[in-house]
Amino acid sequence: MLKAIIMTMIMVNIFDVKAKLSEYLEAVGRGERVMICKRNRPIAELRRVDAAPAARRLGTAVGTVTIPASFFEPLPDDVLEGFEGRPPRNERASRGAESSATHGPKNRRRK
Repeated sequence: MLKAIIMTMIMVNIFDVKAKLSEYLEAVGRGERVMICKRNRPIAELRRVDAAPAARRLGTAVGTVTIPASFFEPLPDDVLEGFEGRPPRNERASRGAESSATHGPKNRRRK
């Protein structure tokens, strides 16, 4: 046996929605859709929201995840500097030497 689900769509202008919002919300609760129009042009749709998913239980992974002791050890300085946006120490030294040689024109004349 087939069940037929008949859904209707109600088209209303903003003024009507303001005046009869509770009536339209009841219709939405029954499964109808309400198309809200501005100057007879659709701009929004009211429809029933599906049931919210069940809340997840905490602690369901207890015993399945192991964290090694090294996780709690301090990070090396070069890794911390990377988090702070600074280049690693070995790159900083080489960039400093390169940058002084590359600034300005190569042939400067003094007057």
